Amino acid sequence: MIVRWGLDSLNRVLAELGIERPFLIASDRWADLPIGSAGRWAEVPTDRIADIAAAAAGAGADGLLAVGGGSAIDLAKAVSSETGLPVVSVPTTYSGAEWTDFFGVRDPDRRMRGGGSAAQPAGIVYEPRLMLDLPREQSGGTALNALAHCAEALYAAGHNDEGDRAALEGARLIGEALPTVLEDGHDLQARTTLLEGAQHAGAALASAGLALGHAMAQALGGRFGIPHGAANALCLAPALRFNQPVAAAEIARFGEALGADDPAARAEELARLAGFERLRDLGVPEEGLGEVAEATVVRAGARANPRPASAEQVLGLLRAVW
Repeated sequence: MIVRWGLDSLNRVLAELGIERPFLIASDRWADLPIGSAGRWAEVPTDRIADIAAAAAGAGADGLLAVGGGSAIDLAKAVSSETGLPVVSVPTTYSGAEWTDFFGVRDPDRRMRGGGSAAQPAGIVYEPRLMLDLPREQSGGTALNALAHCAEALYAAGHNDEGDRAALEGARLIGEALPTVLEDGHDLQARTTLLEGAQHAGAALASAGLALGHAMAQALGGRFGIPHGAANALCLAPALRFNQPVAAAEIARFGEALGADDPAARAEELARLAGFERLRDLGVPEEGLGEVAEATVVRAGARANPRPASAEQVLGLLRAVW
């Protein structure tokens, strides 16, 4: 993976990858960015993958360029899986989607319509200035998603030394910068530090994978269309408490990096600072929790969790934050 900082490095990254005619996938929010492309798709999210692939082919594209959050980057990865084209991402949130080859496909109402893997992520350009106007809720939600990547990388089935190092550094930087960003979103230094933390979190995710908290968040998003960051903000703490009996050492390391004796309580505190307190506030109905629990336990993250979880146990975790 080629990783560079500063939007002015984008053309060099494309050149290093041999991409001369990138097809841009970005919402209208980014229409004025000075980025050249062979063509553009602006409907984000969408499940019209075949249409985008056809548009890219018609433009003679030799690569895909995603500018935006997880929705735009996942969309580009879905098209990459369909076409084999490499993806260069310019993330505008802290989601970490730029690091992985797997993706989810959502319709314009944000309902899950499928997913897969085999995308070809090839390059990342980080530009913290693009985050300066990111709303507080999205800043907090996607940063807490990144923090969950750090926590779960330490105890997921695929955990490893390289992933551990990235996870611990990511947790340290996110814990340091997130409160400042939530207080003043135009603090460029804090935004830069938070993005550095999210970069490490994304690398940890790519190295080690996901666990139960993410499986819960994915199931919630797929069923009710709530933002992935908001769901992770609320699911991290109960997942940490559930795993405490079997992953105490790993969770303690996470807490140390985060600067907290009780990392689950600190995760809850950060979620509240970002404006997330209960699933009901996000429009999740109590009668739908059972269906979400059933959907959670069959996801890859639940299977990679260090402690097996039944649907009944997951239902209890969901009710704890409902």
